[in-house]
Amino acid sequence: MIEAISFSVVVPVFNEEKVLPESYRRLTAVMEGLGEPYEIIFVNDGSSDRTMSILDELCERDRHIRIIDFAKNFGHQTAITAGMDYADGKAVVVIDADLQDPPELIPQMIQCWREGYDVVYGKRKERKGETFFKKMSAALFYRLMRKMTEVDIPVDTGDFRLIDRRVCDALKSIKERNRYIRGIISWLGFRQIGVEFDREERFAGETKYPLKKMLKFAFDAITSFSFKPLKLSSYLGLTLSFCSLIYLLFVIWQKLFTGNTVAGWASSMVISLFFNGVVLMMLGIAGEYIGRIYDETKGRPLYVVRRVRNFAVEKDCRGR
Repeated sequence: MIEAISFSVVVPVFNEEKVLPESYRRLTAVMEGLGEPYEIIFVNDGSSDRTMSILDELCERDRHIRIIDFAKNFGHQTAITAGMDYADGKAVVVIDADLQDPPELIPQMIQCWREGYDVVYGKRKERKGETFFKKMSAALFYRLMRKMTEVDIPVDTGDFRLIDRRVCDALKSIKERNRYIRGIISWLGFRQIGVEFDREERFAGETKYPLKKMLKFAFDAITSFSFKPLKLSSYLGLTLSFCSLIYLLFVIWQKLFTGNTVAGWASSMVISLFFNGVVLMMLGIAGEYIGRIYDETKGRPLYVVRRVRNFAVEKDCRGR
């Protein structure tokens, strides 16, 4: 008889060979201390280092370890999605492997879950080891998201959270490709509560979210939950058109009544370049939304799995 799983821990990994042994040790110590059936699902997101071989070794000696091995790199949010798709627990915990989010907080999350909360998210009080720029940009991003969307997305939170089986099943019904998991979970509703903690420095290795990826992630989040950039483009276009009309009337008045117009191309070029830049910016914003529509209509699977290991029940490894 297959043992029912109480808790599933989903851990997306990408080139984490330096941190995996310690991450496994701390996660296992926490989950063993609960005294209930559990599984730890590592999702290998196309790693090119020894991550996969380390995971295979862990699978050999620990029946609680499961592996989902992607055919290539599909991204952090997609890896989380795959882990949730495969998880069997009554509650599912999502945590990164870098140990910035402490596994030791999981029992407190479970206690909140037992009290009736469907989503328990980690709320960062302090972000250790991060630059002033990253702290300020992160704070600005979370507050901008709250202003731009009608979804109540908690500020200063990441993907470190526990969700109930009902939330996990509801999440599976959402097929969109450009995913912002914490936003989708908030959009689903359910009863939520935050648990505060101090975010530590990365245990080892390098961050997998440099500035370029952070900007893409932020834009994906905004375009997934808000049409306000499109509205802003319209408002900006109308405002500039009105200003242009006022300026045109002023030029005509100056020509007819003062004869004091100044010949020259510099001012004309500055105005022309400014308006052209605004038009291109608005077209770019519209293009981003159109590109996402095109991406959704192609119907390609969200991810493709090369193989899975240690699952008690045979899983479909083709992806979705």
